[in-house]
Amino acid sequence: MQAVKGERVRILKKPNGAGDYSPKVIPTKQHGGVESERVHPYDLVEPMQYLYVRIVKARGLAPSEGPYVKVRTSSHYVKSKPASYRPNESNDSPEWNQVFALSCNKTDANTATLEISVWDSPSENFLGGVCFDLSDVPVRDPPDSPLAPQWYRLDGVAADQIPGRVSGDIQLSVWIGTQSDDAFAEAWISDAPYVAHTRSKVYQSPKLWYLRVTVIEAQDLSIAPNLPPLTAPEVRVKVQLGFQSGRTRRGSMNHHSLSFHWNEDLLFVAGEPLEDSMILLVEDRTSKEPALLGHVVIPLTSIEQRIDERHVPAKWFPLEGGGGGGSYCGRVHLRLCLEGGYHVLDEAAHVCSDFRPTAKQLWKPPIGILELGILGARGLLPMKTKGPGKGSTDAYCVAKYGKKWVRTRTVTDSLDPRWNEQYTWQVYDPCTVLTIGVFDNWRMFADVAEDKPDCRIGKVRIRVSTLESNRIYTNSYPLLVLTRSGLKKMGEIELAVRFACPSLLPDTCAVYGQPLLPRMHYLRPLGVAQQEALRGAATKMVAQWLARSEPPLGHEVVRYMLDADSHAWSMRKSKANWFRIVAVLAWAVGLAKWLDDIRRWRNPITTVLLHVLYLVLVWYPDLVVPTGFLYVVLIGIWYYRFRPKIPAGMDTRLSQSEAVDPDELDEEFDTMPSSKPAEVIRVRYDRLRMLAARVQTVLGDFATQGERVQALVSWRDPRATKLFIGVCLVITIILYTVPPKMVAVALGFYFLRHPMFRDPMPPASLNFFRRLPSLSDRLM
Repeated sequence: MQAVKGERVRILKKPNGAGDYSPKVIPTKQHGGVESERVHPYDLVEPMQYLYVRIVKARGLAPSEGPYVKVRTSSHYVKSKPASYRPNESNDSPEWNQVFALSCNKTDANTATLEISVWDSPSENFLGGVCFDLSDVPVRDPPDSPLAPQWYRLDGVAADQIPGRVSGDIQLSVWIGTQSDDAFAEAWISDAPYVAHTRSKVYQSPKLWYLRVTVIEAQDLSIAPNLPPLTAPEVRVKVQLGFQSGRTRRGSMNHHSLSFHWNEDLLFVAGEPLEDSMILLVEDRTSKEPALLGHVVIPLTSIEQRIDERHVPAKWFPLEGGGGGGSYCGRVHLRLCLEGGYHVLDEAAHVCSDFRPTAKQLWKPPIGILELGILGARGLLPMKTKGPGKGSTDAYCVAKYGKKWVRTRTVTDSLDPRWNEQYTWQVYDPCTVLTIGVFDNWRMFADVAEDKPDCRIGKVRIRVSTLESNRIYTNSYPLLVLTRSGLKKMGEIELAVRFACPSLLPDTCAVYGQPLLPRMHYLRPLGVAQQEALRGAATKMVAQWLARSEPPLGHEVVRYMLDADSHAWSMRKSKANWFRIVAVLAWAVGLAKWLDDIRRWRNPITTVLLHVLYLVLVWYPDLVVPTGFLYVVLIGIWYYRFRPKIPAGMDTRLSQSEAVDPDELDEEFDTMPSSKPAEVIRVRYDRLRMLAARVQTVLGDFATQGERVQALVSWRDPRATKLFIGVCLVITIILYTVPPKMVAVALGFYFLRHPMFRDPMPPASLNFFRRLPSLSDRLM
């Protein structure tokens, strides 16, 4: 694809008119639409040229207290970290072992010079230096081996007349490379100077298990003897695992053995390493103040793991620490196991990026590789103030697929950052979603004790199944954020994506016939509310795990990437889902209108042709099914012309975010419980009641139609039931005596009869159905 000179982006106009919020195609010279083979490990991104300087160590330096190195070019000036010394070595042999990556272009490489000098930090005395002509610096392109460092003699300046101040050698290496160089990941990069918080990193989510606790029974409990007559004690079991807790229902008491039975399952999320312990408390909640009857602490490392539905034997655990004061307070019968056959959901189900079970032995081989090139961003809005009247943004990008998270380096003080970083993931299921988010880095300016959350700039989702195999998509997506004031475009992000699928076509297509979730989800399914609660716990555990990394991924970043608040109430989302239902049913409405036009003879030629087709299908009924499937094939071929050319981004019209009521947005961003005044909550409650009243009416209408169908033979209306049975008997006799083809032809022609033979009033069958009784008259 060739672009006109000076043109950066070519907009693909969509029929629905998405305006400025639609994805765009980026013309590139590196690659075309389809790649047959891989040429370079960084073939999705633009090469960025860097001048690499590796400072290793020095020897024979003049006496100094804290030597450090200065690296200076025409456009960069950096300092090394303080020197370190090996044990039992003299102070004239410091070591740095530091790499600098300074951005440069071809003009600088041909004309500029590189100055490397050694200085003493307390006194700022010059200890010597080396100068290089950048035109003589070698170029390294992986997979070449790393350039070997060499010793260079330290020279002094001509004005320095103090003898002995400049002496010794420095070991270093200098070369020109790109971001694909092995040293790039650990280098001090010129466009990301805050090394601790700006480096590119790859993170892994913790391995999560479902902990199933089956509380069976408890015996020998010390129940208070002074209970009122005919009062059964209310004994419950409470289980705690970290921040998670669950409580059983009231136990049933066996008066013969004085034991309590529950037979109830409690599920929790446990993360590796399994260092926590489960705490089980048996409580007597008969009175207002619960009394502790005993507890037991069970380490997670002692709990058996299983990957299928095999039976796990139950065990008795002694209780300790009850109110009786003795060491033995009874015992509890438990069945404990760590479930490895489930997939622990930490994302919303509709945007999940992985469906593999916890147990690795149940994983199937990957079907391909997903490659993502994060090129850069354009036109970002300023997120912070830097000086009077000047704004800045320190943007970085986070991508998440499966258990692997990637974070680009932070490009400081740039509204058009260029990352040009490429990452890969193994794909086990194509019906998954890749999530890319852009954030503004605030943590690199915060103190150690201060936690400044990073600001979200926008997010893009790409469904892997919408990508053609081995094709490179290079597109620009708008970064949209919904705030209390409305929809806001924060800029655009440029991405290159490829789904490399080397497997044979049958292997890839076989995935579509397999269950989406692991086997245990169907053998012992989890409830919707239970799974949502477990997802919240899993999201919190992933956020805590990634917050302990360096640089940390903040809690707000993880929650935004995992859509932790997707289940929260939103009037806007409710409207969006309603219009989605309307769009799904639009084909049925269109078909009904087309049939109505046919039967009203709006186009007589089409109606006559349909009569002929109907006669052929009635006379040859074995052609009905093949004709239907052929029609579906033709529809699919016709719509191939309108297939999506690029992966879709966020749809503002589908999300109902272009023109949303400000009060509805304020309600969407409200906390739980609400922090608004009582008057505002009362207005929103009344609005919700009005909406619920409409839903209540629609549900009542659906129930009425179903009850009328049941009333046909239920004899609630004896006359209507007699008429219905009589008509059914007449129809039965006719169908037994008249050939079915003749009946079908008669019914079809009667349905398609000309309007001059029609009565404008509703037919008798519809009138009869509407008069049938329902149960709505019994409602209070």
